[in-house]
Amino acid sequence: MARQGLFGSALVKKYWMALTGLFLIAFLVVHAAINAMIFFNDGGITFNKWAHFMGTNLIIRTMEIVLFLGLIVHVVDGILVTRQNRMARPVNYAFAKHNANSRWYSRSMAVLGILILLFLIVHLDNFWIRTRHIIGNLDKYGVDAAGQENLFARMADVFTNPVLVVIYVLGCFSLFWHLLHGFKSAFQSLGLNHRKYNGLISFCGAAFAIIVPTLFAAMPVAMYLGWVQ
Repeated sequence: MARQGLFGSALVKKYWMALTGLFLIAFLVVHAAINAMIFFNDGGITFNKWAHFMGTNLIIRTMEIVLFLGLIVHVVDGILVTRQNRMARPVNYAFAKHNANSRWYSRSMAVLGILILLFLIVHLDNFWIRTRHIIGNLDKYGVDAAGQENLFARMADVFTNPVLVVIYVLGCFSLFWHLLHGFKSAFQSLGLNHRKYNGLISFCGAAFAIIVPTLFAAMPVAMYLGWVQ
């Protein structure tokens, strides 16, 4: 019998996971690029400029909400399907050779997904709902040298807390493994793979899985250690 997630059949779930995964990849590229602006080390002026653009552009804000909701559903659906798979086979075979069939991270997507979900909740709580004035605001941080809303100062404040830095780094570590497995899988699920291009897809997936989470993890670490100001 087909296993079910939030969207019914395994086939529907497979396409949903692939599509939301590809949308997430596109969003991560933009988000990581803007986060990297902190390394201009200009007091956050460049970063705040682009963060303001992200927060005021109607198209980006709409995509942002859809993608955040999609990511949450993506993670929750993955956890539910993993749980259902385990319930369908409650007793492990005595001589099951898991390593021969799959890599450890492909078997640990539920745990990695939970870590990413925790990271997302912390991120939304500390930054997104405040910059979008849903709950709270950035008034206490004043403006930067260019007179812009100072999200950079908020980041610098948040990342004085080592617990939050560790949560971010663990979330990025989980994101790395998730992308390493999911990038290529998304193309396969949508039928976009071809033996002529599979090598290139695998290379791009590995590069993406390394570069993007590293940029995200470097931000809180650099701020905590005082490398950027």
